[in-house]
Amino acid sequence: MKIHYLDNSATTQPGAAAVEAATQMMRENFGNPSSLHRLGIRAEAAVEQARHIIADSLGAEARNICFTSGGTEANNTILFGAAEALKRRGNRIIVSAVEHSSVYESAKRLSTLGWDVQYAPVDADGVVALDRLKALLTDKTILVSIMTVNNETGAIMPIERIARLVHKLAPEALFHTDAVQAYGKLPLKPKKLGVDMLSVSAHKIHGVKGCGAFYLRDGARILPLLYGGEQQNKLRPGTESAPLIAAFGAAAGEIDIAAGQEHVRRLNAYALERLRALSGVTVNSPADALPYIINISIAGIRSEIMLHHLERANVYVSSSSACAKGKRSYVLEAMGLPDERIDSTLRISLCRDNDTGDIDALIEGLKSGIETLQRK
Repeated sequence: MKIHYLDNSATTQPGAAAVEAATQMMRENFGNPSSLHRLGIRAEAAVEQARHIIADSLGAEARNICFTSGGTEANNTILFGAAEALKRRGNRIIVSAVEHSSVYESAKRLSTLGWDVQYAPVDADGVVALDRLKALLTDKTILVSIMTVNNETGAIMPIERIARLVHKLAPEALFHTDAVQAYGKLPLKPKKLGVDMLSVSAHKIHGVKGCGAFYLRDGARILPLLYGGEQQNKLRPGTESAPLIAAFGAAAGEIDIAAGQEHVRRLNAYALERLRALSGVTVNSPADALPYIINISIAGIRSEIMLHHLERANVYVSSSSACAKGKRSYVLEAMGLPDERIDSTLRISLCRDNDTGDIDALIEGLKSGIETLQRK
């Protein structure tokens, strides 16, 4: 029975190029990238090739890219590293109320350590309210972190406008964007956007889990979280995972934003038309959301119950962010949604590999669930 995988915002299936790159590194090119012999030099060359590919995809220089174990480590490194590096300039840190947990929880931790953490509110569409953000910016602000695309609803933030606002009203502050859900789907050029730091992850673009990276502009300074090695200019020391990095580079090399958007927009439109025809289904994603993500609520059926009903039909979606592990969504709460809608949400997330057959299977699964589960 075919699997209908519609949970691509949680993770994507590794592509053939990524799998081949990782396998080749493990079987043949297995040297330590820091070793000075031939095998080490070959491994280092593979790492640097991947670094250049990812830098090119961001319109950046290879020196601006630092590899990590994933998006969570990238976000933690940036938040804690920037806070420590800039604490003599001020103590205010601003994040949005709908950030991924790796930013949201890091900000909460920083608040317990003495930083003045403020959460920028969002409007009913889940987009940061610029006037409310403006009111939070002061000359004591040292760091602002606003995601590019929300991982639960697909809401797209006006990053370029936010960057201009931050740099105008808090010129001493660094501006970071978590671009994990946007990378490979939207054009991302940090210099054009005006961001100082940007996070990405391999397994959201058909790479392999366990690898991510961040962009750090020239002149921006953060302190490392880890110590004990010379790798990556001591910013993220430790032996690089050459197989995962090579796979990341292979996946990044296959990015085709225009083709991906065209394919997914058609699927998104088809899915929305069929979803809106179902009784009791409400779409929570804004009209101009990233088409890769559709957030819905189904009246009278709790998320996990419908999720497992769909699973029995080999249709795979999520109830919210995968990192939340079933906890109620603070993102949807920040948008002002009522409890009954929050408790019945499902996130459908698309990728280049999906087709209308996956949508049809989803709709049939939802239909049967609505018919049977609402009676209980």
